[in-house]
Amino acid sequence: MNWVAGNDVKLLENGEGFFPRVFEAIAAAKREVILETFILFEDKVGLQLAEALITAARNGAKVDVMVDGYGSPDLSVDFIKRLTDVGVRLRVFDPGKRIWGLRTNVLRRMHRKIVVVDGELAFVGGINYSHDHLADFGPQAKQDYAVELRGPIVAQIHRFVLHAIAVGGAGRRWLRRRVKPAPPQLLPVAGNVQAQFIVRDNRHHTDDIERHYRAAIRAARKQVIIANAYFFPGYRLIRELRRAARRGVDVRLILQGEPDMPIVKTAAGLLYHHLLHAGVKVYEYCERPLHGKVALVDGVWSTVGSSNLDPLSLSLNLEANVMLRDRDFAHTLGERLEHLMRHACKQVDAADVEEPAAWRVVRSFFVFHAMRMFPVWARWLPTHAPRLQPAQVVEEGGGERAAQA
Repeated sequence: MNWVAGNDVKLLENGEGFFPRVFEAIAAAKREVILETFILFEDKVGLQLAEALITAARNGAKVDVMVDGYGSPDLSVDFIKRLTDVGVRLRVFDPGKRIWGLRTNVLRRMHRKIVVVDGELAFVGGINYSHDHLADFGPQAKQDYAVELRGPIVAQIHRFVLHAIAVGGAGRRWLRRRVKPAPPQLLPVAGNVQAQFIVRDNRHHTDDIERHYRAAIRAARKQVIIANAYFFPGYRLIRELRRAARRGVDVRLILQGEPDMPIVKTAAGLLYHHLLHAGVKVYEYCERPLHGKVALVDGVWSTVGSSNLDPLSLSLNLEANVMLRDRDFAHTLGERLEHLMRHACKQVDAADVEEPAAWRVVRSFFVFHAMRMFPVWARWLPTHAPRLQPAQVVEEGGGERAAQA
């Protein structure tokens, strides 16, 4: 994938920075809105999004929304009808029935968070449409990032989301293979940022995001900063981090100290000994749950997106990141990450993770082989072709209920 020059990129931090810009852009759409998200909750944020989508549709824009069947399982009849009644096409990725109240459609989720407005403006990042991305949610409000993009890279993102809707909605495999990608659109230069739009899927781009991370770390000469919510990457990425630190690169990881799921910290903690003793610095963000997926290398290369550095994101989920080369943007992101490390993080000391040598050898053996073999094991997991189907309102016992398929 070649670098695309001539883009303008703005960093948006947390819901306070992200939601107003996205909702304003959607409501002002003249021709088209395409939105993909893992989570859409029917809370105050979801309701504001719905209002913006309805405004766009009433103004004549074609509006397509894709949500994930696992991440967004409980949208009400009224919510769906308000959207579909004005022409919003609301689709659900891989809807699944509950068994004894439990969701079974866990694997291979659509985890991307993308918005494209009028084919000219795009948003990519890790922020879902839910109240817990705003500070007034309380101590469990998430720390997260997204970017707003203009310029030629938006044409690639637009083409991708158009194709995702066409392929997912086509139904039969033979028909999906015959859906042609949208022709490329030419957009004017908007700035000086070089960008790449990188996705991970389960067919043609199974490890693209991880490969770009590894290449950037391998090329690092001064500094690597990674802030990632769910950190348990493959062996090769860990190896590149250790090698970078050993050749004198200042390698820093910002990980969860107050996780939304305790297993997240436990899993990352299994790697601390290997990282710290190679010279990697580990910071635990303790102010609230960290949900970000960003990185910075040598004050030039950076990435923002939906992909965690864990087995789900790297081997199973559908993800999307933008890779950027620009000193000004990297400086802005770097300042925000430095602020976290100075004011809201606890640095982990090697003495804090010392343990009996025998246990360390045994644990290291299993952790090493788990990381090394996970991409192989992932191929054994269910590989059904996920469905993309319209969200519907169906009759049941004289009343109505929401159905995702």
